[in-house]
Amino acid sequence: MVFYRIDAIQVEEAKAERQTSRDEAFDIVQEISEQSEALLNATDGDNYMFVSSIRRGKATLGAVVKNNYDINKLFTQYEKMLPIEFENSKVEEITFSSFSGLLSRAANNGYIEDDEKILDMLEVLDMHPRYNTINFGETMLNDGLTKSKIYNICEDLLLDETMAPELDRIYTPNTKTAQGHPVHYMIQIDNCGTRKTVYRALLSALYSNGRIQNKRYCYVDYDERSRAPGNDFEALYKSCTGGAMIIRYNDETSKKGEFANRGIEVIRTLCEIAMKYRNRVLTIICLPRSAEQTKQTFLSRCGDTSFVEIYEDVIYGERAATYLKNRAKEYNVRPDKNLTDFLKTDNKGYSAQNLNSIFDKWYDQKLRHTIYPQYKEAITAKAALQKEEPKGSAYDKLQQLIGLENAKKVMDGALNYFKAQKVFADRGVINERPAMHMIFTGNPGTAKTTVARLFAQIMKENGLLPKGDMLELGRADLVGQYVGWTAQCVKDAFKKAKGGVLFIDEAYSLVDDRKGSFGDEAINTIVQEMENHRADTVVIFAGYPNEMESFLNKNPGLSSRIAFHIPFDDYSSDELCKISALIAGEKGLKLDDGAMNKLGVLFENARKRNDFGNGRYARNIIEKAKMTQANRLMQMDLEKITDDDLFTLCAADIEEPQIKNEVAKIKIGFSA
Repeated sequence: MVFYRIDAIQVEEAKAERQTSRDEAFDIVQEISEQSEALLNATDGDNYMFVSSIRRGKATLGAVVKNNYDINKLFTQYEKMLPIEFENSKVEEITFSSFSGLLSRAANNGYIEDDEKILDMLEVLDMHPRYNTINFGETMLNDGLTKSKIYNICEDLLLDETMAPELDRIYTPNTKTAQGHPVHYMIQIDNCGTRKTVYRALLSALYSNGRIQNKRYCYVDYDERSRAPGNDFEALYKSCTGGAMIIRYNDETSKKGEFANRGIEVIRTLCEIAMKYRNRVLTIICLPRSAEQTKQTFLSRCGDTSFVEIYEDVIYGERAATYLKNRAKEYNVRPDKNLTDFLKTDNKGYSAQNLNSIFDKWYDQKLRHTIYPQYKEAITAKAALQKEEPKGSAYDKLQQLIGLENAKKVMDGALNYFKAQKVFADRGVINERPAMHMIFTGNPGTAKTTVARLFAQIMKENGLLPKGDMLELGRADLVGQYVGWTAQCVKDAFKKAKGGVLFIDEAYSLVDDRKGSFGDEAINTIVQEMENHRADTVVIFAGYPNEMESFLNKNPGLSSRIAFHIPFDDYSSDELCKISALIAGEKGLKLDDGAMNKLGVLFENARKRNDFGNGRYARNIIEKAKMTQANRLMQMDLEKITDDDLFTLCAADIEEPQIKNEVAKIKIGFSA
């Protein structure tokens, strides 16, 4: 199916705009509309031509032909049917979108009755913007690629082993005119720009040798997350009759060493339609080089159809060095040992993409250090990114907290991971966001909640999460009172926390010993939602160490989704003293040496107790010390109280908390 635009001049003698009445002009427009439909019927719906507009003697017409019908012959046939004549006609092939625009204008001008009716008769109505749901593209081949240029592209891109032999077959003279395609193509190249260059060169060779009739070709992008194609995709294939369809399947799972079964339905439908039109439309499937399983899935669903596979050669040693030296010659730069010396000891094979990346880095250095030495001190964007410090005040607050080395190390590691993805993206490092779900284990007062809030802000400020909010929930918020409520409670919680952190304190309280309980439903739903939101939400479970270990042992599916396990150790006496000084400083107070010494002894004893509260305990002591200080000051001579007295806590203000006497256990029963 080929779409055309015809620009022509209305013959002077036939002009009637100034010589006919309005009624006569209307009759002419009506007759043109009738003759357009008559032409469609006369060719059994295969060919159609219409007038889109006539203005000041300049006419624009549109046409569509099938089965390689001669457009000039059709134009002559149509012109004889019209009440007007044309001269100096110019015919050019156009895209479907342009054709649809001409149809719409024709309907507005009255030259056709209904543009959608025409598209329906041509069996491509589903491609109309009103009905089409496919994000497809279409473009035209240019006429600038000669045979020698196409072979040069093949050589430059290191395609001698796969594409060059196919070009030889395409350019082999063939006198037969049977319709159909002896082979279709599968291009496995990672770089999208290289892929495009390859299939455009291939299509140009096929077009110049009559193997396809259309300059227009369409392309679609699919992946394992796409919805399976529908009727609009088949209409798109029909519109490509006589031409080509490019299916660009972006298989992200191949980069992770796995295969997504959910993509099989998409591939099955793509292949089903491609095989249905295999003798009318040339199909080119584009995949990443490593997508072997996906390639086999495509091939297994294409029956006995033959595919020519095209991929970059892998070259070594001297041939790779020659390639790099030739690139330098293209830029009129003399190659040096830095460009090729590493190849002498490196037995690694290189594709054109690899070598071009190596050359580009070398040439950047050459520009700064040799050609324009005044820029040799200029820092590269990559080096600047490497030196870039974590952003935001939340990161600074985390670093200022006493202790917590494990938490600080995990956050630094996460930030460096994402920085490395940016720095080394050009060297094949996959840019992905791993799951960041965490477990915080520690006794009360070890800053688990404080760190979780800071983590949320840090991830927002450094681009790891879209929001920096933290939603803190417990069992009462996640476990419903009735059957069916719990799953919805969990889903609602994830919806509220999306883009931030969902903090579940005392997570083991969700689980009880009753199998099939509401707690089990909560955990199962949490596991499902953690996977669904792994890219935009971080879940942090928190609780006591022993209980959290038992909690994880009961839920292996949950444990496998936890990326980081961060222990929050009890604070040492020295750390607690520093925390106390910070808390006092926040209140505008300072601790003298006597107070610090007394705190050290107090904390050393308190750490031996089971109910020790860590940082919370230190905060309570300082709060109580403020009250004790106030009582002490009010008993002094007010005239003699100095500013230093007002803002200093001394040993007398630090009081040991009252230790409750243990209650003797009452024995029930009889004794001798």
